[in-house]
Amino acid sequence: MTQLATPPVLTLGDGICAGIVRAGGTAFDGPLDESYSIYSVAGATHGIELRITQGYSLLGEWTPSVLNCDVTVAFDWHNLDTGARGTETRFVPAFHTSTRPLFMHVFPGQGRVALTMRTERPSIPVTVEVFVP
Repeated sequence: MTQLATPPVLTLGDGICAGIVRAGGTAFDGPLDESYSIYSVAGATHGIELRITQGYSLLGEWTPSVLNCDVTVAFDWHNLDTGARGTETRFVPAFHTSTRPLFMHVFPGQGRVALTMRTERPSIPVTVEVFVP
């Protein structure tokens, strides 16, 4: 397994809302069994499980989060070894903060993967590179 974390994506959300979205995750070789995580896809291989959170809280879970908006997040992936490409999107309601992340999966196959996180609203995208075993 390989861990990853994106820098924050600055975005405009639905309506008039400025927000921050970030993701952390685990690249895995699999196959995953049902005991790995309640959010995982049993039997999945060569993928990335992403934990998406929004907003910023000065004191972590002890204070309310600010800069969280309803927004659709997109992950553009490019497997640098095979040339395969794809995009996965997910609507992320504003209540998915660090204490209640939203989970999603992408399956780019084995190899080095460039993963770009952006939103479908005006945003400043970020890219990370991760090795999927």
